[in-house]
Amino acid sequence: MADSEIKHILVTGAAGFIGSFLSKSLLDDGYLLTGIDNMNDYYDPGLKQSRLQFLQDREAFTFKRMDLADRDAMASLFAENQFDAVVNLAAQAGVRYSLENPASYIDSNIVGLANVLEGCRHHGVKHLVYASSSSVYGANTSMPFSVHDNVDHPVSLYAATKKASELMAHSYSHLYGLPTTGLRFFTVYGPWGRPDMAYFLFTKAILAGEAIDIFNQGKMKRDFTYIDDIVEGVKRVILKIPVPNPDFKTDSPDPASSYCPYRIYNIGNNNTVDLMCFIEILEDCLGKKARKNFMPMQNGDVPVTYANVDDLVKDVGFRPDTTVEVGLRRFTDWYLEYYGK
Repeated sequence: MADSEIKHILVTGAAGFIGSFLSKSLLDDGYLLTGIDNMNDYYDPGLKQSRLQFLQDREAFTFKRMDLADRDAMASLFAENQFDAVVNLAAQAGVRYSLENPASYIDSNIVGLANVLEGCRHHGVKHLVYASSSSVYGANTSMPFSVHDNVDHPVSLYAATKKASELMAHSYSHLYGLPTTGLRFFTVYGPWGRPDMAYFLFTKAILAGEAIDIFNQGKMKRDFTYIDDIVEGVKRVILKIPVPNPDFKTDSPDPASSYCPYRIYNIGNNNTVDLMCFIEILEDCLGKKARKNFMPMQNGDVPVTYANVDDLVKDVGFRPDTTVEVGLRRFTDWYLEYYGK
């Protein structure tokens, strides 16, 4: 059931992959929900519309089509509602797309978040939870990635905007006492996922008998995190409103916390999977072998991601644990049904 202090939640990016799953789960738990999404065509808007269909017949759900970067619309949204918590999942995603369309990342990830922060500041929001990304670890090669590590060397504009999100949130936590929590997601996958993600592209190509592009000659490892684990982590964090860290030292500052109500968590499976192994599991699920096109590393990408989730476990008592064997089977079952393959 809904927490007594948190009743009405705003979810931005509600038609997105994570946003739609989170919204459904929060509605099932008894929360009043407002969802917004600009329904852009970065990928198939029809998929976004299909996700929304699971939400729009719910009495406790209100959907508004709007853009985070629209300052006036966002100001009106906050003025007309009393949100107890905000989960900001709306963002321009994708590392490679940021090489071609940098302006869209500034508009969505910087301007958009600024409008959310202003709304929270002026209207008494008790907790802002926002999506960061494992990409912020950039050139860091210390494994597993810890929220206590320095993340000052992003290798893509996408990563830089996510790092900027964390900095912007901290400034509002410092200046206005706004409790903020940033969540660094690690390679989220599952049914209803994003068509621009590798596992989705691989599935489409394998079924069509087309070659799949494998970067860095296949020498890649990822911390794949199943959508249900992400949702459970986010839900628990919403109720864990951050407080100042009493042990924070300004002469050796901890990047994961602060003297103000600010917190950062990784949400990952705490396990790396070799890309070639991942492809083998996908082939088994589809009952078909992939034709492989080995390619060099893409600019802006990193060879390995691996999440240390000790802080998440300690603070909210949750450790993601869905295996890729289970997760990919659920994804391919959905894909074959949805696309009628």
